[in-house]
Amino acid sequence: MCASRERDRGLTVRGRRGLRTSREKKERGLFGTMASSSPSLNPPRGMRDFYPEDMAIRNRLFEAWGRAARRFGFQQYDACVVESLDLLRRKAGEEIVSQIYHFTDKSGRELALRPEMTPTLARMVAARQEALSLPLKWFAIAQCFRYERMTKGRRREHFQWNLDVLGTESVAAEAEVVACAFAALEDLGLTSSDVAVFCNSRALLAELFHRMEIAGQHHASTFLALDKRGKVADTEIRAVLEESGLDAAHVSRVFELLQVSDLDQAEELLGGETPALRALRDFMALVHAYGIEDAVVFDISVIRGLAYYTGIVFEAFDRAKESRAVFGGGRYDNLAADIGGKPLSGVGLGFGDVVVMDLLEAKGSLAGDAAGGVLVGFMQEQQRGMAVQVARLLRSRDRDVDLGLRPEKAKTFFSRAGKGSYREAVYIGPDDVEKGTVRVKNLATREETELMVP
Repeated sequence: MCASRERDRGLTVRGRRGLRTSREKKERGLFGTMASSSPSLNPPRGMRDFYPEDMAIRNRLFEAWGRAARRFGFQQYDACVVESLDLLRRKAGEEIVSQIYHFTDKSGRELALRPEMTPTLARMVAARQEALSLPLKWFAIAQCFRYERMTKGRRREHFQWNLDVLGTESVAAEAEVVACAFAALEDLGLTSSDVAVFCNSRALLAELFHRMEIAGQHHASTFLALDKRGKVADTEIRAVLEESGLDAAHVSRVFELLQVSDLDQAEELLGGETPALRALRDFMALVHAYGIEDAVVFDISVIRGLAYYTGIVFEAFDRAKESRAVFGGGRYDNLAADIGGKPLSGVGLGFGDVVVMDLLEAKGSLAGDAAGGVLVGFMQEQQRGMAVQVARLLRSRDRDVDLGLRPEKAKTFFSRAGKGSYREAVYIGPDDVEKGTVRVKNLATREETELMVP
C-alpha cells in the first residue's frame, strides 16, 4: 500500500510538474521569457502620463477653458468615453472612421473609444430632444482617442474642449463660439498676433460648385479631397478628384476656385449675393462687434474633414502656420436627424490640448499655477500636535496646506520647501509650543509673520 501511495504521489508530482512546465512554455510564448524581460515603463505609443508638474499645466489649461465657457454662458456636460461603433460610423467623417480604436465586448457588441465628442452630443440631445429648452449652449472637456500617424502636435490620445450651440440658425452662434475660444487664448497669454482664425463656408463652396456645373453627387468627395490640400501633393488630389468621377476640365475649375481671396471675388463668380455669402458677411460683421476682427480671415481653402459640416467652417492656426490647427469647427444642420432625432441645427468647436501647449511652450509661458501652498513641518514628535493644529487653522482659512508626516531637521525641511510648489512655510520647534505662536515665512521675500495658535 505504501509503495503504491509513493508511486501515485510520484506520478502526481510529475504530472503537476509537467502541467506547470507546459503552462510556463505557453506563457513564454504569449508574453516572452518571463525571467529575462520586464514590462515597459513607458505609456503605450501616442498616450501620455501626467506627473504632478504636468497636471499643474493641464489644470491651468482646463481652468482657462472652463472660465471662458462659463463667462459666455455655456453649461458643462460629460459622457461615457466608450461609444457604439455604429454611432461613430454614422456621424464621423471617413478619415476618422479609419482611426477608431474599436473592440467587441463579451456580449458581442461593437464598441469604440470616442475619437471626438460630436456624435456623443448628438446621441444625448436626440435622447431628450423633446424635453430640452432651445437654444442649448453646452461645453465639455473630453478625452478622445484616434489611432493615427504621430506627427508634431498630434497624439493618439488628447483632451479636447468642445463648445456647442444647438437650436439656432443664426450665425451669432458661430461668432459666439469663436469669441469664447479667443477669450480662453487671451486667458492663457495668446493674442491675435499669435493665432488667427481662417473661415469659409461649405454652403458657399456648394453654391460655387453648382455655378461651375459640378453635380451635387460629387460635392462630398470634393470636400474630402480638398481638405487634404497641404498634407498631400496637388497631383494626388487631382487623381482623387478624377477617380471620384470629375473630368479634367472640372478638376481644373476646382483648383481655379481656390484662388478666390475675398468675398467680393466669390460674389462676382456667383453673379450676385447668395444665402451662403450673406451668412459669411454677417458672421464677419459680428466678429467685428466682438472686437476680434484682426484675428479672423476669410480663406476659401478651409473645408474641415468631418462629413457632418454643412455651413460656415473655421480653423485656428499659429500665425506662421507651423503647427496643426489650434481649434476648429463649424455648422452642422443634421446633428440629431442623422441618428433618428428631429432636425436640429447647431455649431460646434473643438479645441485640443496638444497644439496650444506647444505654442505656449514656444512662447515661454508654459507653466502651472504659481506656488501658493503652505508647508508645515516640525522638529520633534512632541510638536506634531501643534503642527496639526496649525494645518487645521490655515485650511479653515481656505489655504492649501501640506503637513509633514514625520519630524525633520530645519535644514532638511527648508530645502524641501524650496524645491516644492509652496509660497510659505511654517517650521515648529519646542519654543513655538511654549509660546503658542508660530512664524509663517514667505519663501520669496523671506519675511515672517506671527500666527497665534488657539
